[in-house]
Amino acid sequence: MGKIIAIVNQKGGVGKTTTAVNLGAYLAYLGRQVLLVDIDPQANATSGIGIDHRNLEHGVYEALIGQKPIYEVIKHTLQEGYKVAPATIALAGAGIELVGMEDREFRLKRILQDIKDEYDYIIIDGPPSLGLLTVNSLVAADEVLIPIQSEYYALEGLSQLLETISLVQNNLKPELSIKGAVITMFDKRNRLSGSVMRELYQYFPNRVFRSVIPRSVRLAEAPSFGRSILHYDPKSSGGRAYERLAREIIDIERR
Repeated sequence: MGKIIAIVNQKGGVGKTTTAVNLGAYLAYLGRQVLLVDIDPQANATSGIGIDHRNLEHGVYEALIGQKPIYEVIKHTLQEGYKVAPATIALAGAGIELVGMEDREFRLKRILQDIKDEYDYIIIDGPPSLGLLTVNSLVAADEVLIPIQSEYYALEGLSQLLETISLVQNNLKPELSIKGAVITMFDKRNRLSGSVMRELYQYFPNRVFRSVIPRSVRLAEAPSFGRSILHYDPKSSGGRAYERLAREIIDIERR
Protein backbone atom coordinates (compact mmCIF):
# COMPACT_ATOMS: atom_id res chain seq x y z
CA MET A 1 0.00 0.00 0.00
CA GLY A 2 1.51 3.33 -1.08
CA LYS A 3 2.04 6.29 1.19
CA ILE A 4 0.51 9.65 0.29
CA ILE A 5 2.50 12.70 1.42
CA ALA A 6 1.09 16.21 1.05
CA ILE A 7 3.71 18.95 0.88
CA VAL A 8 1.97 21.98 2.28
CA ASN A 9 2.71 25.55 3.28
CA GLN A 10 0.36 28.44 2.53
CA LYS A 11 3.34 30.79 2.46
CA GLY A 12 4.68 31.10 -1.09
CA GLY A 13 8.36 30.93 -1.96
CA VAL A 14 9.41 28.45 0.72
CA GLY A 15 10.64 25.70 -1.59
CA LYS A 16 7.40 23.69 -1.53
CA THR A 17 7.35 22.77 -5.22
CA THR A 18 11.14 22.38 -5.31
CA THR A 19 10.80 19.87 -2.49
CA ALA A 20 7.91 18.01 -4.14
CA VAL A 21 9.69 17.65 -7.50
CA ASN A 22 13.14 16.76 -6.16
CA LEU A 23 12.08 14.52 -3.31
CA GLY A 24 9.98 12.57 -5.82
CA ALA A 25 12.92 12.32 -8.23
CA TYR A 26 15.27 10.94 -5.57
CA LEU A 27 12.72 8.50 -4.17
CA ALA A 28 12.34 7.14 -7.72
CA TYR A 29 16.14 7.10 -8.15
CA LEU A 30 16.31 4.98 -4.99
CA GLY A 31 14.04 2.40 -6.60
CA ARG A 32 10.57 3.50 -5.50
CA GLN A 33 7.54 3.94 -7.74
CA VAL A 34 6.51 7.57 -7.37
CA LEU A 35 3.58 9.69 -8.54
CA LEU A 36 3.74 13.48 -8.26
CA VAL A 37 0.25 15.04 -8.09
CA ASP A 38 0.23 18.74 -8.99
CA ILE A 39 -2.88 20.49 -7.70
CA ASP A 40 -1.40 23.97 -7.70
CA PRO A 41 -3.03 26.05 -10.48
CA GLN A 42 0.37 27.66 -11.14
CA ALA A 43 1.47 24.20 -12.41
CA ASN A 44 5.10 24.82 -11.39
CA ALA A 45 5.68 21.17 -10.46
CA THR A 46 4.33 20.09 -13.86
CA SER A 47 6.58 22.43 -15.84
CA GLY A 48 9.49 21.85 -13.43
CA ILE A 49 9.50 18.19 -14.36
CA GLY A 50 9.50 18.91 -18.07
CA ILE A 51 5.82 18.89 -19.10
CA ASP A 52 4.34 21.92 -20.87
CA HIS A 53 1.04 22.38 -19.03
CA ARG A 54 -0.20 24.86 -21.66
CA ASN A 55 -0.40 22.10 -24.26
CA LEU A 56 -2.21 19.54 -22.12
CA GLU A 57 -5.80 18.67 -22.89
CA HIS A 58 -6.44 17.05 -19.53
CA GLY A 59 -5.00 17.13 -16.06
CA VAL A 60 -5.86 16.69 -12.40
CA TYR A 61 -8.79 19.10 -12.76
CA GLU A 62 -10.72 16.73 -15.03
CA ALA A 63 -10.12 13.88 -12.60
CA LEU A 64 -11.24 16.01 -9.62
CA ILE A 65 -14.57 16.95 -11.20
CA GLY A 66 -15.19 13.41 -12.45
CA GLN A 67 -14.72 14.00 -16.18
CA LYS A 68 -11.78 11.60 -16.52
CA PRO A 69 -10.39 8.73 -14.45
CA ILE A 70 -7.07 9.69 -12.85
CA TYR A 71 -5.06 7.04 -14.72
CA GLU A 72 -6.00 8.70 -18.02
CA VAL A 73 -4.34 12.00 -17.07
CA ILE A 74 -1.09 10.58 -15.62
CA LYS A 75 2.03 11.25 -17.70
CA HIS A 76 5.48 9.66 -17.76
CA THR A 77 8.49 11.82 -16.98
CA LEU A 78 12.05 11.44 -18.29
CA GLN A 79 12.78 9.29 -15.24
CA GLU A 80 12.03 5.61 -14.78
CA GLY A 81 9.54 5.01 -11.97
CA TYR A 82 8.49 8.67 -11.75
CA LYS A 83 5.12 9.81 -13.11
CA VAL A 84 3.08 13.00 -12.77
CA ALA A 85 -0.61 13.85 -12.62
CA PRO A 86 -0.24 17.33 -14.12
CA ALA A 87 -1.93 20.62 -13.34
CA THR A 88 -3.45 22.78 -16.04
CA ILE A 89 -4.83 26.32 -16.01
CA ALA A 90 -8.32 24.81 -15.57
CA LEU A 91 -7.44 24.19 -11.90
CA ALA A 92 -7.64 27.92 -11.23
CA GLY A 93 -11.43 27.73 -11.10
CA ALA A 94 -11.59 24.40 -9.29
CA GLY A 95 -11.66 25.93 -5.81
CA ILE A 96 -14.87 27.73 -6.67
CA GLU A 97 -16.42 24.88 -8.65
CA LEU A 98 -15.78 22.35 -5.89
CA VAL A 99 -17.72 24.43 -3.35
CA GLY A 100 -21.05 23.28 -4.76
CA MET A 101 -20.05 19.64 -5.12
CA GLU A 102 -21.02 16.78 -2.87
CA ASP A 103 -18.17 15.58 -0.60
CA ARG A 104 -16.08 18.46 -1.90
CA GLU A 105 -13.23 17.87 0.59
CA PHE A 106 -12.89 14.19 -0.41
CA ARG A 107 -12.59 14.49 -4.20
CA LEU A 108 -8.82 14.02 -4.37
CA LYS A 109 -8.81 11.26 -1.77
CA ARG A 110 -11.37 9.33 -3.76
CA ILE A 111 -9.52 9.50 -7.07
CA LEU A 112 -6.17 8.58 -5.50
CA GLN A 113 -7.63 5.53 -3.69
CA ASP A 114 -8.03 3.82 -7.09
CA ILE A 115 -4.29 3.98 -7.85
CA LYS A 116 -2.68 4.06 -4.40
CA ASP A 117 -1.48 0.45 -4.60
CA GLU A 118 0.46 1.11 -7.81
CA TYR A 119 2.95 3.46 -6.12
CA ASP A 120 5.26 3.42 -3.13
CA TYR A 121 4.85 7.17 -2.73
CA ILE A 122 2.31 9.66 -3.99
CA ILE A 123 3.51 13.22 -3.41
CA ILE A 124 0.96 16.03 -3.59
CA ASP A 125 2.11 19.55 -4.37
CA GLY A 126 -0.69 21.82 -3.18
CA PRO A 127 -1.24 25.54 -3.78
CA PRO A 128 0.28 28.22 -1.51
CA SER A 129 -3.04 28.92 0.23
CA LEU A 130 -5.36 27.26 2.72
CA GLY A 131 -8.32 26.91 0.36
CA LEU A 132 -10.34 23.90 -0.76
CA LEU A 133 -7.56 22.43 -2.92
CA THR A 134 -5.20 22.38 0.08
CA VAL A 135 -7.92 20.82 2.25
CA ASN A 136 -8.32 18.15 -0.47
CA SER A 137 -4.54 17.52 -0.30
CA LEU A 138 -4.67 17.07 3.47
CA VAL A 139 -7.71 14.78 3.39
CA ALA A 140 -6.12 12.63 0.66
CA ALA A 141 -2.78 12.38 2.48
CA ASP A 142 -1.50 9.99 5.11
CA GLU A 143 1.14 12.47 6.19
CA VAL A 144 2.04 16.14 5.85
CA LEU A 145 5.52 17.42 5.11
CA ILE A 146 6.00 21.13 5.81
CA PRO A 147 8.88 22.95 4.09
CA ILE A 148 9.98 25.96 6.15
CA GLN A 149 12.37 28.60 4.94
CA SER A 150 15.03 29.52 7.46
CA GLU A 151 14.31 33.24 7.62
CA TYR A 152 12.91 35.74 10.08
CA TYR A 153 9.23 35.55 9.07
CA ALA A 154 9.28 31.81 8.37
CA LEU A 155 7.26 30.86 11.43
CA GLU A 156 4.64 33.52 10.80
CA GLY A 157 1.59 31.72 9.53
CA LEU A 158 2.83 28.37 10.79
CA SER A 159 0.31 28.36 13.64
CA GLN A 160 -2.44 29.03 11.07
CA LEU A 161 -1.26 26.06 8.99
CA LEU A 162 -1.11 23.81 12.06
CA GLU A 163 -4.62 24.95 13.00
CA THR A 164 -5.88 23.98 9.53
CA ILE A 165 -4.20 20.58 9.85
CA SER A 166 -5.80 20.16 13.27
CA LEU A 167 -9.27 21.04 11.89
CA VAL A 168 -8.82 18.44 9.15
CA GLN A 169 -7.74 15.85 11.74
CA ASN A 170 -10.70 16.63 13.99
CA ASN A 171 -13.39 16.81 11.32
CA LEU A 172 -12.33 15.01 8.15
CA LYS A 173 -9.25 12.78 8.53
CA PRO A 174 -8.42 11.72 12.10
CA GLU A 175 -5.51 9.51 10.99
CA LEU A 176 -3.64 12.36 9.22
CA SER A 177 -0.21 12.84 10.81
CA ILE A 178 2.56 15.40 10.49
CA LYS A 179 5.60 13.67 9.02
CA GLY A 180 7.72 16.64 9.93
CA ALA A 181 9.24 19.94 8.87
CA VAL A 182 12.09 20.27 6.41
CA ILE A 183 14.24 23.38 6.53
CA THR A 184 14.76 24.94 3.09
CA MET A 185 16.87 27.78 1.66
CA PHE A 186 19.30 27.45 4.55
CA ASP A 187 22.23 29.86 4.47
CA LYS A 188 24.88 28.94 6.99
CA ARG A 189 26.40 32.43 6.76
CA ASN A 190 23.19 33.89 8.12
CA ARG A 191 23.13 33.78 11.94
CA LEU A 192 19.36 34.20 11.84
CA SER A 193 18.96 30.73 10.34
CA GLY A 194 20.22 29.14 13.57
CA SER A 195 17.64 30.89 15.74
CA VAL A 196 14.83 29.89 13.37
CA MET A 197 16.03 26.27 13.62
CA ARG A 198 15.95 26.35 17.41
CA GLU A 199 12.41 27.74 17.36
CA LEU A 200 11.38 25.06 14.87
CA TYR A 201 12.59 22.30 17.18
CA GLN A 202 10.24 23.70 19.83
CA TYR A 203 7.31 23.56 17.38
CA PHE A 204 8.19 20.08 16.13
CA PRO A 205 10.13 18.13 18.76
CA ASN A 206 11.64 15.03 17.09
CA ARG A 207 10.03 15.94 13.78
CA VAL A 208 12.49 18.25 12.07
CA PHE A 209 14.36 16.37 9.37
CA ARG A 210 18.12 16.21 9.78
CA SER A 211 18.53 16.82 6.06
CA VAL A 212 18.59 20.58 5.55
CA ILE A 213 18.11 22.04 2.07
CA PRO A 214 20.59 24.84 1.32
CA ARG A 215 19.98 28.01 -0.65
CA SER A 216 21.32 27.00 -4.07
CA VAL A 217 21.59 28.66 -7.46
CA ARG A 218 21.52 25.26 -9.20
CA LEU A 219 18.27 24.30 -7.45
CA ALA A 220 16.72 27.57 -8.59
CA GLU A 221 17.90 27.08 -12.19
CA ALA A 222 16.79 23.46 -12.70
CA PRO A 223 13.01 24.08 -13.20
CA SER A 224 13.62 26.48 -16.11
CA PHE A 225 15.20 23.51 -17.91
CA GLY A 226 12.25 21.25 -16.99
CA ARG A 227 14.50 19.04 -14.87
CA SER A 228 14.79 17.90 -11.31
CA ILE A 229 18.13 18.63 -9.66
CA LEU A 230 18.91 14.91 -10.05
CA HIS A 231 19.00 15.39 -13.83
CA TYR A 232 20.37 18.92 -13.80
CA ASP A 233 23.23 18.85 -11.28
CA PRO A 234 23.11 15.90 -8.85
CA LYS A 235 26.53 16.74 -7.38
CA SER A 236 25.42 20.24 -6.35
CA SER A 237 24.74 20.97 -2.68
CA GLY A 238 20.99 20.98 -3.44
CA GLY A 239 21.16 17.63 -5.23
CA ARG A 240 23.04 15.99 -2.38
CA ALA A 241 20.62 17.48 0.17
CA TYR A 242 17.51 16.10 -1.57
CA GLU A 243 19.13 12.70 -1.91
CA ARG A 244 19.79 12.74 1.86
CA LEU A 245 16.17 13.75 2.53
CA ALA A 246 14.85 10.90 0.36
CA ARG A 247 17.12 8.40 2.14
CA GLU A 248 16.02 9.76 5.51
CA ILE A 249 12.35 9.31 4.60
CA ILE A 250 12.96 5.72 3.42
CA ASP A 251 14.89 4.97 6.64
CA ILE A 252 11.99 6.26 8.75
CA GLU A 253 9.60 3.91 6.90
CA ARG A 254 11.85 0.95 7.69
CA ARG A 255 11.83 1.51 11.43
